[in-house]
Amino acid sequence: MKAVAFDMDGLMFDTEAVYWKAAAALLERRGYEYTEELCNAIMGRPPRDCFEFFKKTFSLQESWQELQNESEELFLGFLKEGFSVMPGLFELLDFLELHEIPKCICTSSSLRVVTAVLSSFNLAGRFEFILTAEDIVRGKPDPEIYLRAATGLGVKPSELIVLEDSVAGCLAADSAGAFPIVVIAEHNKNGNFQKAKLLVNSLNNHKIKSVLLN
Repeated sequence: MKAVAFDMDGLMFDTEAVYWKAAAALLERRGYEYTEELCNAIMGRPPRDCFEFFKKTFSLQESWQELQNESEELFLGFLKEGFSVMPGLFELLDFLELHEIPKCICTSSSLRVVTAVLSSFNLAGRFEFILTAEDIVRGKPDPEIYLRAATGLGVKPSELIVLEDSVAGCLAADSAGAFPIVVIAEHNKNGNFQKAKLLVNSLNNHKIKSVLLN
């Protein structure tokens, strides 16, 4: 393994609760309830897929872009209430930099959201590059984003570790021929991660480092 691609929300940052608040508020304005089933259906997928799913499920009249803009305004507002990094993030980043292992971020979120989240901890400069929803045509679970990541990092897909927390992201990594490692937390503990090569409970888990150094 020669490089690492990080998902962002729920993997690097504890932002799933923020997304939940935003989605719940968006649907509540229209008289609907946001549920765990809905959350699982859209987790890890790009904005267009998420909001077209909402449109179809609830017969909403707005365009998916209008729903996205409204949701992002809600998200950014809730984000200001505070959020934290996921356990082990800084330790893993330090480890990768110590061993000169290149890394990037591959997220289904929009650039606007990514900029707001990363700027809160001044982390953008620690990655070779960042791929967002605007950079791809086909979102997760399509492998496009991780194939592009491997190319950008100058490695074969089979040499790329992908760190994920969503089923869609895990499937994307597997389809790309990469090495998906899923970090299990409260928000994804019931996910079907059959395609994961490894399940861990923290980004600082020694098993991740062992795979990188072997």
